[in-house]
Amino acid sequence: MAKKNPKRKAKRPSPKVWEFYQVDGGSLVRKRKFCPRCGRGVFMAEHPDRWACGKCGYTEFKTKSTS
Repeated sequence: MAKKNPKRKAKRPSPKVWEFYQVDGGSLVRKRKFCPRCGRGVFMAEHPDRWACGKCGYTEFKTKSTS
């Protein structure tokens, strides 16, 4: 009996890393946080209620400010 071919996954577009930076005056400003576990260079994803690292899974929950 012949083996079936595995289903192909759709390729995701690569992240637009240049959107994570902003040039302010003559200095470079990073828009996102770095992961404290992975170190510099690994950005964390910003969700409405948390910050999450896609590499190691580290998560920081945002606190709700009471006003």
